[in-house]
Amino acid sequence: MIKGGSQLKKGIGSWLNTHSHRFKNKTALVYNDVRLTYRQLNNRVNRLANALSSLGIGQGDRVNALLLNTNELMESMFACAKIRAIFVPINTRLGFEELEYIVNDSGGTAFLFDERLKSVASGLQERVSRIQHYVQVGATPEADFELYESLIARFPADEPAYDVSLDDVHMLMYTSGTTGKPKGAMITHGNTLWNAINANNALPFHAKDITLTVAPLFHIGGMNIFTTPSLYLGGTVILCDKFDPKIVLELIEKEKVTTLFLVPAMWLAIMQYPDFSEYDISSLKLNISGGAPCPLTVIEFFQKRGVPFFEGFGLTETAPFVSILDEGETIRKKGSVGRTPIHTEVRIVGPQDMEVPAGEVGELLVKGPNVFVGYWNNPEETRKAIKSTWFYTGDLAKKDEEGFLYIVDRKKDMIISGGENIYPIEVEQVLYRIPNVKEVAVVGVPDEKWGESVKAYIALLDPEKSLTLEDVKLFCEGKLARFKVPKHLEIIESLPRNATGKILKTVLRNKQREGKGIQPNVQ
Repeated sequence: MIKGGSQLKKGIGSWLNTHSHRFKNKTALVYNDVRLTYRQLNNRVNRLANALSSLGIGQGDRVNALLLNTNELMESMFACAKIRAIFVPINTRLGFEELEYIVNDSGGTAFLFDERLKSVASGLQERVSRIQHYVQVGATPEADFELYESLIARFPADEPAYDVSLDDVHMLMYTSGTTGKPKGAMITHGNTLWNAINANNALPFHAKDITLTVAPLFHIGGMNIFTTPSLYLGGTVILCDKFDPKIVLELIEKEKVTTLFLVPAMWLAIMQYPDFSEYDISSLKLNISGGAPCPLTVIEFFQKRGVPFFEGFGLTETAPFVSILDEGETIRKKGSVGRTPIHTEVRIVGPQDMEVPAGEVGELLVKGPNVFVGYWNNPEETRKAIKSTWFYTGDLAKKDEEGFLYIVDRKKDMIISGGENIYPIEVEQVLYRIPNVKEVAVVGVPDEKWGESVKAYIALLDPEKSLTLEDVKLFCEGKLARFKVPKHLEIIESLPRNATGKILKTVLRNKQREGKGIQPNVQ
């Protein structure tokens, strides 16, 4: 059964208006000492929406947001939704050049930022002329920046008079691209709505649930696995702006959290926290691991302590749910990512796009109302990704006789470190700018804590001149997010190539996994 059927033809901003009458005094969002009921949240969102409208922002206009997991981020997302603007959450961990690219590519004219990141805003103000409005979240004025609270205080809480369509794009979620430049996945109101419907029908999820969101909201997992589905139902969301096992455990106990999504590295950190047993986590009833395969030891650890554990697989482009592995199947179907929700279809096809039999590996295709409509400003990549309404993921997968999905390999060469997606070419393009570098290959290597970490193989123009790992890290500062900076370096005479000159990264990965270096100069 579809829950919330009355909202099926309205934009996601309508959720708050509906709940402000239905659950007006129920807590919607909590961030530190801020506790907002649905009525209060809707009023603040309306004030911001009207403020943005007064700045000339409306249908199709982009609003960039460099914000942590705060109530202001969620208010901004819903405010944009109410006036048919497009919300662009930006990864706060990006290097300045990456962030500048996204701001320019999205073409936003407004930039909302956390006061803790005001140096970035100052840098953009000097370099990006198209941004007309900077709004600072936080109490300390800086330069000519408008303060968020001052801005919304000047405008009424009247409901914006916009006719929003489910086909309207409400969010650009930037994901790394194989071309080395981030791609803005266009997520519509309908995508987010149907993802919420999928989640709420496939999982034991209710309006009474209390969700803790610690995964970053600038990623689709943090935004749409539990956060928006909870607000769709009228649940309560607790926001946490940094991951710390102690803080997470304290919030679970204090707020009686019932639902929690984390990447495996976070679950592992909580499991290994020395005082774990001192906290009452018995309220947890719906927990998902995603972003990378979760070690069976972690699943078993929590299940033995009465914590129901689900796994899921998704992509930015699918908003994100593609499949869900029920808690009762995590051991029996070890290695599987589950089955698709009722409103999403998958196919596994061979080279001629013919569906392959159960057990055979092919490319994973996804179709459904949760699938994005394309990449912003990138028709070529859109044509490659979407063919005849099917999204070609680039992932290799298989299904068993019961319909359980298994991801055999990830998108070509992609590294997943602590739940963050890293495409090697992004890193390689920066490393090629280092003086004396002749050629570079970046691969993922096993990492006990993060799943994978980044390793760079570099051949030098002049082998007599040294290049150390510290040199590489220093060069990458401000150019790459810290999680993308190589943690390992190997200087080699030349990279292995095939007959056509293509670098054989499989050789590099296999040598690493076998414990064999290519050359002795390893750092």
